[in-house]
Amino acid sequence: MDKPSTKLAKYGRLYNQIEKLTTPVNNPIARMSTLTALLHHKMKGFFWTGFYLLDKDELIVGPYQGPIACLRLKKDTGVCWAGINTGQTVIVDDVESFPGHIACSSLTKSEIVVPLLNNGKIIGVLDIDSRNLAQFDKDDKAGLELLLQLIYK
Repeated sequence: MDKPSTKLAKYGRLYNQIEKLTTPVNNPIARMSTLTALLHHKMKGFFWTGFYLLDKDELIVGPYQGPIACLRLKKDTGVCWAGINTGQTVIVDDVESFPGHIACSSLTKSEIVVPLLNNGKIIGVLDIDSRNLAQFDKDDKAGLELLLQLIYK
């Protein structure tokens, strides 16, 4: 069996920490806030870390860390909507090459979006931006997908 990467091991430690902190509070917004703060401050290269939540047919900003965010994302445009529409994690190495990318900050160079599920239904996404090109990889995908299981458990 292969040893987990250093990054995956860090996500495992974060999982344990977030689980311990959030178990006493059965509130998804509080859990999102804690997860966002820990990721933003513990993962190198995370420039903007937060949630966009579906509200009717719009994506509205939820708990986040980092510079001021776009409050609403135009339907079916950008990386967040790609995650919603495909139901899959989307990794973008260079946001300038992504058709329809929504630039909430000109400093963002790469992005990962992970769908947030509640009882199998997509209710939003975790969106993370970096100032570095190609910041995110398969280990981030696996680690973040695991962490999101803690929001609605």
